Amino acid sequence: MFLLIAAPLVPNIIASAAGFPSSNFYSSTAIFLIYAILSMLRGGYSIETLGSSLCAVRDGLISLSMSLLIILTVAFFFKDSSEISRLNFGIAAVTSTVFLVIGRGLFPIYARRAANGTLIDELIIVHGKSPSIERKGAIILDADRANLIPDLHDPYTMHLFGTVVSAFDRVLIDSQPEHHRAWSLMLKGANINGEIFVEQANHLGAIGMGKFHGQDTLQVARQPLSLAHRMQKRMLDIAVTVPMIIALFVPMVLVAIAIKIDSPGPIFFRQQRVGRSNRLFEVLKFRSMKVESCDASGNRSTARDDDRITRLGRFIRATSIDELPQLLNVLLGDMSLVGPRPHALGSLAGEKLFWQVDETYWLRHQLKPGITGLAQVRGLRGNTVTTSDLTDRLHADMEYIQGWNIWRDVAILVNTARVVWHPNAY
Repeated sequence: MFLLIAAPLVPNIIASAAGFPSSNFYSSTAIFLIYAILSMLRGGYSIETLGSSLCAVRDGLISLSMSLLIILTVAFFFKDSSEISRLNFGIAAVTSTVFLVIGRGLFPIYARRAANGTLIDELIIVHGKSPSIERKGAIILDADRANLIPDLHDPYTMHLFGTVVSAFDRVLIDSQPEHHRAWSLMLKGANINGEIFVEQANHLGAIGMGKFHGQDTLQVARQPLSLAHRMQKRMLDIAVTVPMIIALFVPMVLVAIAIKIDSPGPIFFRQQRVGRSNRLFEVLKFRSMKVESCDASGNRSTARDDDRITRLGRFIRATSIDELPQLLNVLLGDMSLVGPRPHALGSLAGEKLFWQVDETYWLRHQLKPGITGLAQVRGLRGNTVTTSDLTDRLHADMEYIQGWNIWRDVAILVNTARVVWHPNAY
């Protein structure tokens, strides 16, 4: 694996041993860094790429060529090209190419042998029937024995499913046709690559075809963000969250003291909410209600003149200060700065639980929940008095997930400043 990433450094070692100037170390190091970054951004270390010798070599050569071109271009514009030995640079380019072709060409072959023919962890969930196929190296789970029956109206089943499948790269469902739609929706919301064995495809929302030992499968779920995009999003979260926590530390301590003075009880309000992959997590907020009136399940929506809210609580809710502890959720990785807002299990739209309004509700949890989101900057906040109050937010959440890019996150963060104080925040 080292050979795949470090190929551009090998010629520098050879050149140094042969007595070439040591200044070439910096250009070789730069080639290594640029190559690694470009290859990562282009998906060069993905399972799909490294699973094929041809794809692995082709991607590596493209990234290496771009790296060499960038080095030469930068050297030319900074007038340092005269200090780069053409001979040394040529040796670096040729040797890198040779080692890269050897390393990337052989890696998939030996990796498949070591992994019993597959580079990915596969899980086959069998429900209500005998397995249609067996695959060496794949884990087969009997859904009935594991008490993992698809139930879109049970958040704890969704939590169990998200927890089980999170450890696998590929999840395949082998069930009776009448259960396909429920399994399809569970896969779509679980932030994994999911497929279903089918004989006839009906209303599953398939996004592609797959093959599993000669059998056709319909791919119904795909992770919305690549590894590179997930890294970009996480780096943005950390880059913004850490300075904010430092800058707001004293004000947050003052708010905590004020809460203790204003009413007896804990400083923080903890509530179980639905997070990424439909897994449950505890969200943190500054407590804004009287302890005896706190609603852990979220069944009762907050009203404008709600008598459960403390004097200080009314102010911190109106200014969204009560949300600041969620920066800790972001730092811990349970949440992101931007994403669909996490909901409590008992939240109602009209008289119905959220997932009873629209069974595609669970799809919004493909990404981490956010402190702010596209729905919030569009003014979709406050109580869900009618079902349309919820569906409007679901549409915004899915638009955000399907059209994600890092600059949209930045734009949403900037636009959040103008909706911090909102008439529907109470």
